[in-house]
Amino acid sequence: MRKRNESVTVEHERAAAAPAPLDKGCSLRHSLRLPAATAAADTGMKRPLGRRYGLWFRLRRLIIWLLGVYVAIPFLVKLCPAIQAKLVFLNFVRVPYFIDLKRPQDQGLNHTCNYYLQPEEDVTIGVWHTVPAALGKNARGKDQLWFEDALGSSHPVILYLHGNAGTRGGDHRVELYKVLSSLGYHVVTFDYRGWGDSIGSPSERGMTYDALHVFDWIKARSGDNPVYIWGHSLGTGVATNLVRRLCERETPPDALILESPFTNIREEARSHPFSIYRYFPGFDWFFLDPITTSGIKFANDENVKYISCSLLILHAEDDPVVPFHLGKKLYNIAATSRSFRDYKVQFVPFHTDLGYRHKYIYRSPELPRILR
Repeated sequence: MRKRNESVTVEHERAAAAPAPLDKGCSLRHSLRLPAATAAADTGMKRPLGRRYGLWFRLRRLIIWLLGVYVAIPFLVKLCPAIQAKLVFLNFVRVPYFIDLKRPQDQGLNHTCNYYLQPEEDVTIGVWHTVPAALGKNARGKDQLWFEDALGSSHPVILYLHGNAGTRGGDHRVELYKVLSSLGYHVVTFDYRGWGDSIGSPSERGMTYDALHVFDWIKARSGDNPVYIWGHSLGTGVATNLVRRLCERETPPDALILESPFTNIREEARSHPFSIYRYFPGFDWFFLDPITTSGIKFANDENVKYISCSLLILHAEDDPVVPFHLGKKLYNIAATSRSFRDYKVQFVPFHTDLGYRHKYIYRSPELPRILR
C-alpha cells in the first residue's frame, strides 16, 4: 500500500515537472498561458493609460488655474487703480538697459549735453539738448553754459515729448534726434518725473508741468527762434495738454507735431491690441474707470478744440499700438474746430507697405519736406 502511494506521488511530481503541451506548431497552447505573463501584459497596457490620464489631469488643473487668474485680474485692477496707472505709464520699463543717461555720447550723440532741471521741490528731471549738426564740431567738449547760449543761435528748436516706457535714450528716439539735428534743429528732450533718472512720482499733471517748465526754460534762452512741440504716442497727450495751456496764457508755440496720436486714453485703452479683456463683461467698469479714477485722461480730442497754432499729424497705417483710425479721427476733430480756422491743419499718413509701424516714421525720406 505504501509503495503504491509512493508511486502515485512520483508520477504526480513528474507530471508537474513536465513541459506544457505543444500544439502542432510547436508553440505553447494559448489556454495554458501563465498567470504572471498575463499580469505583466495587463500592466503594460495600463501604464500608457495611466500616463495619459495623469497628463490630462495636470493640463486640466493648469487650465483651471489660468482661468482663475484671468477672472481675478479685473477685480484686482478695480480694487487697486494704481495698477492700471502703472500699465499706462510703464515708467518702470527702462529700455535699453545698462546705459548711462549722463553720457549721451555713448549713444552716438556727440553734440549733446545732459542737464538736470528742477520743476518743483523734490522733483528733478534729466534733459538732453542736441544742437544742430552744423554746430556739432564746435559743441564737442563744451559745457552746459555753451549749450544754453547756443539756443539763441538762428536755428529753430523742437521740444520732444516721448511716449510711455523706456527713457530719453531709447533707440528710435535717439535716431529721431539725429535726423532732426541733421535738418538744422535744436532738439531738447527729457524724461518725465519717474522715468529714467528723473526723480518723482508719475502723473498726468506732473508730466504736463514738467513739459511746461522745460518749454519756459527754452523760451528764456532761444529769443525769437521758432519753438515747436513734438509729441509721440502717450507724449501726444502731454503735448496737447501743454499747448492748450500755452494758448490759454497766450504764449502758443510756433507749431504742434503729433506722431501716432490717439483721441483720449479711454479709447486708446479700448483699442489697444494687447487689451485681451476688451470683450470681458463690464470692461469699462473694470479697466477704464480706474484709469479715470487715477486722474489720467490725456484728452487730445478735447484739447485740440482750444489750440490755436499750426498742427501736423503723422501716423502710419500699420501702427500696431495706436490704431490708425484714432489718429484720423483726431484730425477730423481738429480740422473742424474753430480754434484752427486761422491755422494750417495737416494729416500725413504713411502706407502700410513702408513698415514704419508705431515708432519708425523717422526713417521716411519725405520727413524733411514734410517738416518744411
